[in-house]
Amino acid sequence: MTAAPSPSCDRVFELTAEQLRARLPEALRIYVTAMGYPPVTAQQRAPMWSAHMLRAGWRCIGAFNDDDELTGIGYGYLGAPGQWWHEQVRQGLATTGVGGESWLEDYFELTELHVHPSAQGAGLGEEILRKLLSGAPGSKVLLSTPEGPTRAWKLYQRVGFQDVLRNYSFTGDPRPFAVLGRPLPLA
Repeated sequence: MTAAPSPSCDRVFELTAEQLRARLPEALRIYVTAMGYPPVTAQQRAPMWSAHMLRAGWRCIGAFNDDDELTGIGYGYLGAPGQWWHEQVRQGLATTGVGGESWLEDYFELTELHVHPSAQGAGLGEEILRKLLSGAPGSKVLLSTPEGPTRAWKLYQRVGFQDVLRNYSFTGDPRPFAVLGRPLPLA
């Protein structure tokens, strides 16, 4: 069994929209592999990821190994009314009756954060997360992640995310998700 590469073997830095577009097929393969989605999902998501690059406050962090292969990707932007995810979360908060709508004001939506399974477990996800959020606009950050004891879940708990909405079913994915949030900046 091969050990996962350590973050020190990876180069982690901010990518422009142009740089991500050039690596989009590679980034989407990481996304599909890490999430366990069928490969055709990459083709379906490519236009969405491209559209996200045009949103206010968009930033992206990529991780590359010594062979210049993408091993991790994270991006997000300012969330706003009218965006699909914002409206899904707003609806979820409204149906629970627990309130929480203030979370949907002045927030950075951490849209995607994925590390290829061969590079997981060595702190690369946290390094991407911290670099992405270190310059993120907004007074808080929100994200959604599948429910369950995953590495991602443990990472978000470790860096201080709290429950905003639990066991929510987003349109198009039958799995239950948690919406988590925390104030910015990270400590």
